[in-house]
Amino acid sequence: MATVASTINTTTDAKLLRFALKQDALGSGAFGVVCVAAAAVFGDLFGLPAALLYPVGAFLVAWAAALFFLAARPTVGRAAVGVVMAINVAWVAASVELLVAGWFPLTGLGIALVIVQAVLVAGFTGLQFAGLRKHA
Repeated sequence: MATVASTINTTTDAKLLRFALKQDALGSGAFGVVCVAAAAVFGDLFGLPAALLYPVGAFLVAWAAALFFLAARPTVGRAAVGVVMAINVAWVAASVELLVAGWFPLTGLGIALVIVQAVLVAGFTGLQFAGLRKHA
């Protein structure tokens, strides 16, 4: 019976996984900083309330820090990556719900923003999954 390690031990063994985590961190962090710094402008431009963008931006900055920390660790726990992927899937689902439910009066640019960021998060999640499978 084959066993699956609960961690990936070396930096080279987890190259794709670490790349995916770092890219997720870069994208999340950059978007978070922009949300916090320009919430009022983004709110008007995209049809999203600044009161939503501030906490979302702060969460994304913290999320990015956690992802960088995870990617830099000597061992990458499979369970931790599973949690990251679950949160990413929840983010994509919430993005779809935001569009379908019509919670906010999104502009055309707002709709495009929600779609693009959801596709990017789904892509990061796919890369993370591929990184895990590569070292199963």
